[in-house]
Amino acid sequence: MTFTAQQSFIEKIHQALDAGDLAEVLRLTIDHFHAHTGTIHLLESDGVLHLKAASPGIPQPVLKAVEHVPVGKGMAGLAVERGEPVSVCNLQTDASGDAKPGARATGMEGCIVVPIFSGANAVGALGIANREPRTFTSEETAQLIDLGRAIAAYSPQ
Repeated sequence: MTFTAQQSFIEKIHQALDAGDLAEVLRLTIDHFHAHTGTIHLLESDGVLHLKAASPGIPQPVLKAVEHVPVGKGMAGLAVERGEPVSVCNLQTDASGDAKPGARATGMEGCIVVPIFSGANAVGALGIANREPRTFTSEETAQLIDLGRAIAAYSPQ
């Protein structure tokens, strides 16, 4: 990716954040990382992650299941609990225990969920996934974590 393309992506993200449009932030992120689907969850005062944005095409039963995610449950909850990314090369065959049946029901394979940090505190989770197996690079992971920090800076806590 060229420096100009990266700069354009960052500018568009900040415009979407200025507008409070997490759905657009997610759409831009999915496009930028050549993914197919994704979600953004933010931790609320009840101590539970609440779904704030989801890409089109996620099956309705899956959306219902991930509307409210306890910390420590599912990939988003694990990313927040651990304070580190949770990544699976293939959701459909993963035996780590990190991927739950709801995640498999999306039909996606390669997946990463990074914590959204405000300072040192995990306050949410940003996840993207692909239809095919994929291992996200350390550079991509770092970019997603930086993006999460930008989301936290714009989101009411």
